[in-house]
Amino acid sequence: MTKLIKMTVAPTGQVLDAEAGMSASRRVYNQLRHRIITMIMLPGDRVTERVIAEELGISRTPVHEAVQRLAEEGLIEIIPRSGTFVARIPLDALEEAMLVRTALELAIIAKAAERATPEGVIRLHAILETQTACMQANDKKGFHQTDEAFHAALVELSGFTGVWPLILQAKTQIDRYRQLTLPVQGRMHGVLEEHQQVYAAIAAGDPAMAQQAMRDHLDHVLPLLEETRQIQPEYFIASRRLK
Repeated sequence: MTKLIKMTVAPTGQVLDAEAGMSASRRVYNQLRHRIITMIMLPGDRVTERVIAEELGISRTPVHEAVQRLAEEGLIEIIPRSGTFVARIPLDALEEAMLVRTALELAIIAKAAERATPEGVIRLHAILETQTACMQANDKKGFHQTDEAFHAALVELSGFTGVWPLILQAKTQIDRYRQLTLPVQGRMHGVLEEHQQVYAAIAAGDPAMAQQAMRDHLDHVLPLLEETRQIQPEYFIASRRLK
């Protein structure tokens, strides 16, 4: 049975304040997308435009526009005569997403190793220290946030900042899946060790070593898929529905 997800007022206010210069549709889109990606809204949860509009204190039009955009991205599924739901994670999209993500990240990591400044290396180290604290506290949300910060910092060090939006788009479904892998025994520790290997290569200024460390890191993402599916099989679907 699906749940009706309500959006609390406090987080909503924070998001809208931070994005005050954006259109209402864009703000709603950003918030809903964030909640879906971080698995606050789970696959199969019902999405009711009227409820969202009432809680945000806006008309249904920007909510409808945001929902339609998310449906185009495969994050929301609109089923005629049944309702609107958070889409399940399509298995066939995960391998494709990893192919694109790996190509992009391997391309930028070599540049990051070549161009990293001492300040940039210090920043990476600080992120890893925070991630270590999150792991020790079993803070899965914080761990994921520092994971994002680490990869974003690598892109910034490369000098090709325009690649980051492409990586974010490519790994949309991967990010939802990764949220489910963090509770797997030893996974957070493994990710941290892999990040430390990437950091060591960047600090050494060794592009080849950095690429190998990143490849090893990304190669460990999909092997946990079957174990994750067994824990939450209802969150997955074999393939994207053809339209």
